[in-house]
Parts: sequence; structure tokens; C-alpha cells
Amino acid sequence: MREYDAIREEGIDLLNKRRLELYKNFPRIEKIEEESAALGLNLVKLALKGDEAGLIKTKNKLAALKQEKDDILVKGGYSLEYLTAVYRCSECQDTGYKSTSQRCNCLKQRLIEGYYALSNIKGVLEDENFDTFDHRYFSPEIIESEGLSPLVNMQAIYRMAAEFVQDFGVKFRNFLLYGRTGLGKTFVCHCIAKDLLDAGHTVLYLTAPRLFKVIEDSRFNRDSLREPDEMLEAVTDVDLLILDDLGAEFVTVITSSALFDIVNQRLLAKKSTVISTNLSPRELEGHYSERIVSRFAGNYQMIKFFGEDVRVKKKYGGHI
Repeated sequence: MREYDAIREEGIDLLNKRRLELYKNFPRIEKIEEESAALGLNLVKLALKGDEAGLIKTKNKLAALKQEKDDILVKGGYSLEYLTAVYRCSECQDTGYKSTSQRCNCLKQRLIEGYYALSNIKGVLEDENFDTFDHRYFSPEIIESEGLSPLVNMQAIYRMAAEFVQDFGVKFRNFLLYGRTGLGKTFVCHCIAKDLLDAGHTVLYLTAPRLFKVIEDSRFNRDSLREPDEMLEAVTDVDLLILDDLGAEFVTVITSSALFDIVNQRLLAKKSTVISTNLSPRELEGHYSERIVSRFAGNYQMIKFFGEDVRVKKKYGGHI
């Protein structure tokens, strides 16, 4: 909204410059506008008095002055709208809203662009999304301990992620993606983020180390805090929070408490969260408090990734 305020100020400045330009080139226009302003005030007085004859006479004078100004503009090679308000968006007149509560299309587009910037992964999403998802990197060979192949498992995960996006805002769901590094957890997070951002939802993507660094800085180094306060607010307010690489941070009492607060607040507010981690559920129990793990177990869909390192395969062109 500050941007819209600035846009309106620019429009006002441009209109004032145009007016001064015309006053300089056509002094009569300035006189016409002064006379018109005076007549406009007189109209109010006449209306209060109920002077119908005076109202008609004054309106005729105003019409004649307007016609005279229009003639001057046309002869000078100017548009008749040269002295009207200048808007980048005529639909909302640079307010962002068509009505009290209806957002204009221009604001919707700005919000989407803003959400992309806030998500921290705008550039990555051009390469990592549902359209670029390639199942050929996953082996079709069944792993006995899992009872299925990495390929079948990833196809199921792909469907779950697509359904998560499709039902977003209708069904309240949370994911906890776990498995060794390089198996596609972050890629799936990016797929979800891309589609929801394009749909106009707010998405914030953060790695766990970065999030907890911001939280600690906000508590102990407030004066030197570089991250915007909006980020800390967004952690609990955004439609979808994606917390990547949980467990990579240095776990302390503060980080553990902060994680519980974030998870709990978002559950209470029915705000979806997707968390990825290299830790197994049992390892999570060793890193975090029982109450955090119980929140995961009771409110998150636990999705296991397994197989060979996809990043290595991509690096060396290892399609199946």
C-alpha cells in the first residue's frame, strides 16, 4: 500500500507539472480555472438559497469556461484529458481496490510478485516445479525393506503433493517430508510453492538454520537485526510455511521452544505447513521435545523418501 501511495503522489506531481506548463504557455487557462473555482463555490451558495435562476446562469457560465479551455487546449495541440488525474490503473485509480473489500487485478498481480520475493525461491521455481518433475531419476527396482520401489514411492508423493495444492484452502493438511539428503524433498517443496504462489497464495520458504538465526537475532541482537520484521510476522501469518532442512540448525532450548510455538500457532490458526528433514521420526525424537514430535505425529502426514541420491544422478546424467 505504500507503493500505491507513492504511485498516487507521482500522478499528482505529474499533473501539477502539466498544469504549470499550460499556465506558462496559456495564461488564460489559469484565469479560467480560478473563475471556475469561484463559480463552483457560488453554486453551493445558490443551491442552499434555492435560487434556481442563479443556478442555471452559473452553470451556463461554467460550461462556457470549460468550452473556452477545451478550445485553447485543442488549438495548442494538447489532449482534452491533459489536465485530468493521471492513473496507472484506471480501474482502481491507483488505490488497489475497486471497492471497500474487492482487490483490483493490479493489486492481485503485485501481491503475487511480492509473495514470490518473500518466498526467497523465485529463481529456483523456474527450474523446479511440477512441469519439470522427472520420474526417470527414480529406480523401478523394489527395495525389500520398503516393500516398493523408489519410482512408485515418488509417483505416490507426486500425487499427494498435487492433491495438496488442488485442495489448498479447502482441506487443512500438513506434510513432514523425511529421508536422506538428495532424494527430492526440497524439489517437492518447490513444486508446491510454485503452484500456490501462482494461485495468489502467500508462501514463505525458509531453511531451518536461517529461520532460527533470525529468531535468535530478534531476541538478542535487536539493534543489529538485518532481516525485516515482516519475515517474523509472516512465519505465523502466511498461507503456507515451508521449513526446509529441519535438524540442520544448532538445536538449543530457544530454537526448540521457537519451533513448538511456530508449529502450534499455525495449527491453531489452521495454516498449513510443509517441513522437510533428513532426520527419521526416531531421530526427531532425540533432537526435539516430546510435545513437538507429538504435534508432528498427530497433525502432519509423514512422507518417507528413499532410494539413490537424485542430485548425483542429475549431475552425471543418470536417468533410469
